[in-house]
Amino acid sequence: MLAIEALESGYGDSRVLFGMEFSVAAGEAVTLLGRNGMGKTTTVKSLFGLLKPRGGRILIDGDDVTGCPPHVIAKHGLGLVPEGRQIFPTLSVEENLVATHRAGTGPAEWTLTKIYRLFPRLQERRRNMGNQLSGGEQQMLAIGRALMTNPRLVVLDEATEGLAPLIREEIWTCLAAIKDAGAAILVIDKNVDALARFADRHVVIEKGRVAWTGTTNELRSTPGIKDRFLHV
Repeated sequence: MLAIEALESGYGDSRVLFGMEFSVAAGEAVTLLGRNGMGKTTTVKSLFGLLKPRGGRILIDGDDVTGCPPHVIAKHGLGLVPEGRQIFPTLSVEENLVATHRAGTGPAEWTLTKIYRLFPRLQERRRNMGNQLSGGEQQMLAIGRALMTNPRLVVLDEATEGLAPLIREEIWTCLAAIKDAGAAILVIDKNVDALARFADRHVVIEKGRVAWTGTTNELRSTPGIKDRFLHV
């Protein structure tokens, strides 16, 4: 579904990505791993047209969307849960969700009812403004907002950063449910053990390049990968 080929990108005179290459198949869960500053968020920004690539290609279902604006990427069936959540602070929970609703292009038709079933806390807080929510509730809302675009691929940048352990577990459970519903997932997070519970493949980035890629079983059986590329 998604193929990133020889992607190069950066900021000003600084280059961050040096020939990034990986793919995500329909219905597959893939992680993007690496230490801070290795190029994970830059990859996501380049994918969604928030940063114009300097080289390479981004293909969705074979269509070249390199450098296309975010709304075009969304029309191709990609939904983003950005780092920092970036929900609308002066809209209610329900208004945040309704604002992004798009008729289904993905494998499951996501509606308010289904979002509230996935995140019961959002239904309880549906009349609260975005800036009245806890960090965990805001992350649930950011995920629900992305799902309301009915994407075929959900991309999460720092899925559980700064969240309490119980909330993290709730997020992981919900991501597994999203995958079971048929959506593909590309997720960035530091909790490798939690990611390994539901992800199919892992892409490890080192200094803007793919340093290693493999299945969950291969990651578990190669502890040197964590020591070399992930541990601080």
